[in-house]
Amino acid sequence: MTPARTICLGFVAVILAGAILLMLPISTSDSNWGNFITALFMSTSAVCVTGLAVVDPGTFYNFTGQAVLLLLCQIGGLGYMTATTFLLLLIGRKFSLREKVTLQQSLDISGIRSGVPLVKSIIVTTILLEVIGVFLMTPEFEKSFDLGRSLWCATFHSVSAFNNAGFSLFPNNLINYVHSPIINFTVTGLIILGGIGYQVILEVYLWLRMKIRRSQDRFSFSLNFKVATSTTVVLLLLGTLGILLTELNNPKTIGEFSATEKLMVAWFQSVTARTAGFNTIDYSGMTLAGLFVTIILMFIGASPSGTGGGIKTTTLRVLTNCTHAALQGEDDVHLYNRQISSVLILKAVGVIIGSMLTVMVSTTLLLVTEPKIDFVKILFESVSAFGTVGLSTGITAQVSALGQIVLILTMYTGRVGVLLLIGAIFGDSRRKLVKYPEETLLVG
Repeated sequence: MTPARTICLGFVAVILAGAILLMLPISTSDSNWGNFITALFMSTSAVCVTGLAVVDPGTFYNFTGQAVLLLLCQIGGLGYMTATTFLLLLIGRKFSLREKVTLQQSLDISGIRSGVPLVKSIIVTTILLEVIGVFLMTPEFEKSFDLGRSLWCATFHSVSAFNNAGFSLFPNNLINYVHSPIINFTVTGLIILGGIGYQVILEVYLWLRMKIRRSQDRFSFSLNFKVATSTTVVLLLLGTLGILLTELNNPKTIGEFSATEKLMVAWFQSVTARTAGFNTIDYSGMTLAGLFVTIILMFIGASPSGTGGGIKTTTLRVLTNCTHAALQGEDDVHLYNRQISSVLILKAVGVIIGSMLTVMVSTTLLLVTEPKIDFVKILFESVSAFGTVGLSTGITAQVSALGQIVLILTMYTGRVGVLLLIGAIFGDSRRKLVKYPEETLLVG
């Protein structure tokens, strides 16, 4: 049981447990046993914080089923090892060396001693931000529901937003709140904070604490912080501009809104396309250009150690700078006056190639199982599943049982990561002691 296998099998165990709970009569609104494939799909979508749904969570499941779904989203957002570590901390059990190494690999940190303190910080940060989201959204929901229902809706959507899950209790997601600045900006704020990564949030906290205490020490942000934040800002602005331009005159999406509302709606779709899955417009009415812009954003995804999926912002930045170095005829790749190691570059290349292959295989299989659905909608669904986004053009419920299995495997691959899944299947790689002679070949 290597660390990679522990993490991958842990996710499988949580998914299966969630599927069984969602099948039970105590979870469904009609008090009957649910279909296993449907339960498995919804459980996978929740644990993989995707948000794709073959049934409406708000009507198909009762309060118990919705609570199970929300718990699975929380576990999936935190990550299997983080959630397990938290439970072990609660019962006071000591960690073995294997568990510490697995936690280190899961959080992608250096040093096994920093894992448990980081988990404590992650739990506190998560609870704090989700509670703030509940307080902000409850008054807005009270305009339509009583206090109890409003609190539950605010809690469900706050947890779902921070974990980038995208599940909603409303049949048309958040379309009814397209004109609400409170819902729009609270949800997008939670999505960004959840997707940007816990390490980035903790660095901001440490920097603010130092400023408040007026410490004379100089605080230096990590390279991960600089790359994740700068790339996120650029992608959010470009995504907003792209969606605004492609949907500007489309009466089915934002064409009938005022200038201010168009900007707010475009901002929301730009944020949610980065692995969240909420929507305030009907994606089935989007232009092909708008869908393509969204596909690009979904494929890129969030940042490392965040609750989102995709190839990650740091991977994109490393590959972009690799291209820049090649065009400039440079031998090394640099980011913010730091040299990027060849190991990291190879990992980025492996992520992008593995991700593209996963999307291509998933899309091909869906085209075979769903021959009556348009190619663009199939591609959109496949990328949404891999990027653990959850956006859809409305075809999810129409997909056959075989198609649902394809999407289940795609969501799972996107959540655990291509490289981690390959490592779990084939085992840890061994360093080769033999070095071969170098030779050139034509490229490009």
